[in-house]
Amino acid sequence: MPTPISRNNPKIKQIRALRQRKVRQGVGLFVVEGIRHVGEALAAQVAQSTAAHISVEYICYNPDLLTSEFAIDLVREQTERGLPCLAVTREVFASLADKENPQGILAVVRPRPMKLSELGPDNFRWGVALVAPQDPGNIGTILRTIDGVGASGLLLLDDPQEGLSSADAYHPNAVRASMGTLFWYPVVISPFADFAGWARQNGYHVYGTSAHGSTDYREVESYPRPCILLMGSEREGLTPGQVALCQALIRMPMRGHATSLNLAVATGVMLYAMLEKPLENSS
Repeated sequence: MPTPISRNNPKIKQIRALRQRKVRQGVGLFVVEGIRHVGEALAAQVAQSTAAHISVEYICYNPDLLTSEFAIDLVREQTERGLPCLAVTREVFASLADKENPQGILAVVRPRPMKLSELGPDNFRWGVALVAPQDPGNIGTILRTIDGVGASGLLLLDDPQEGLSSADAYHPNAVRASMGTLFWYPVVISPFADFAGWARQNGYHVYGTSAHGSTDYREVESYPRPCILLMGSEREGLTPGQVALCQALIRMPMRGHATSLNLAVATGVMLYAMLEKPLENSS
């Protein structure tokens, strides 16, 4: 059994510090916890090679908690490949873990930031743009749905004019809710004004949703590609300036007392509707 490293090791201190968004943004790292999530991060890195959206910097684990044969083999294989794998005591790992009853493994991961200019109809055929989402869990859930329908990725849009900025896509809740899909798709942060210019320049069909939309989502005949589903902020919805970018404003019927659906639920409904009614090469 490897000798556990001290709780004062710089990497252990770094893992603790990465709980803070300003630290994650400052050093360009985030924490991935759990057997499935760490395994997915490593698999995505290998599958995408030099074009990977993330790179795994090092692994931290507790041998006593790590009872899964898959996870034990994973640590052994990564150690043999030269990836730093740091053993810690049960107590130290518990102090690092974000979850109760931790599985005994986490990884520190570096995302590869992408610019909007790197995307276009050839590599981003259809996807989702969220205006300043506030709940990290919604971001992760929407990424999981993007994966489910085979869409291209996610755009997070800040709107300085409206004083709106997005939650962190690398927050532990977002990472956990994505169920590993965060590692396979581009997540691009952009001001709304830049997104609007990019969408027009590249011939994207932009579809927004609103309770005041003129068309029921079930009545839309097709969603021509390339296209973007634009979802407004959880509190305010789409502003008039954002609505102006949309080719169509679509509503979902609300038959009960609530006036709107959860952002991730509404996005999921729309993505599956768009999946069923594509129209290719129509730009």
